[in-house]
Amino acid sequence: MAPAPSIPKAAFWMALSIASMLAMSVAGRETTAELNVFQVLELRSVIGFFILLPLVMMSGGFAAMRTQRPFAHIARNIIHYTGQAAWLYALTLIPLAVLISIEFTTPIWTAIFAVSFLGERLSRSKLTAIVLGLIGVVVIVRPSAGSMDPGHLVVLGAAVCFGISMVLVKSMTKTESVVRIIFWMLIIQSVVGLIPALYSWHSPSPGLWPWIFVIAFTGMSSHFCLARALTHADATIISPMDFLRVPLTALVGWLLYHEQIDVFTAGGAALILAGNLLNLQRKTPRVAEAEAATP
Repeated sequence: MAPAPSIPKAAFWMALSIASMLAMSVAGRETTAELNVFQVLELRSVIGFFILLPLVMMSGGFAAMRTQRPFAHIARNIIHYTGQAAWLYALTLIPLAVLISIEFTTPIWTAIFAVSFLGERLSRSKLTAIVLGLIGVVVIVRPSAGSMDPGHLVVLGAAVCFGISMVLVKSMTKTESVVRIIFWMLIIQSVVGLIPALYSWHSPSPGLWPWIFVIAFTGMSSHFCLARALTHADATIISPMDFLRVPLTALVGWLLYHEQIDVFTAGGAALILAGNLLNLQRKTPRVAEAEAATP
């Protein structure tokens, strides 16, 4: 039986999801300052697998994790792993708020790929959302101003990968549960990233291990809390709450790393978020829950 709708409960779980995402951004910045991106991802996947095990057992055990779509899982996770690696690398190049602002173009790319590969209809609101999102990226990146940072392109590539990954997840939710999708994500990405991680592996310093556990735990908790929030309220209520991540990330960047945000970043972020609001108008809770399975 589905839980009764409750805005306070939805807001509570969404606050935990946002806090997890903020903590993951800081942990990612701290760990990549010492470790290679591939080693961070490998540790995240392996530790995350053991964190997920209780949910696996509650969902029917390993037998319930069997899938009839192994190639779909492999394709989705190779693309998603690429996006995660790019996202972590971008953390070392650009301010946190700029990274999160450009990352919020992911729903825009998802809409584009959903039209192209899933046959979804391109409505006027979706088209407007896509245009606003693209304009927002141009405002932030400002290619004609000679100030384009390679980190902008890296995180933009990550957002495109996340968009493709979300489309693949949407196609998989007809037969796959959220726990099964995350289960195979952790296994496949552990295998995919093992060789590049070992190539540059070195033992983390003792003081870094807490940050490693933070990035592994929050990688799971952020999406679990988001899925819980969606059980108490529709996506059109929940998703706008996630937009608080942009100003909160800017605040964290300012407090911890003395990062400044210019008017172009703020204006571009506003356009991207406005496009996302339009894109949410017809979104259903099930679609948003599928997106919650895309860490």
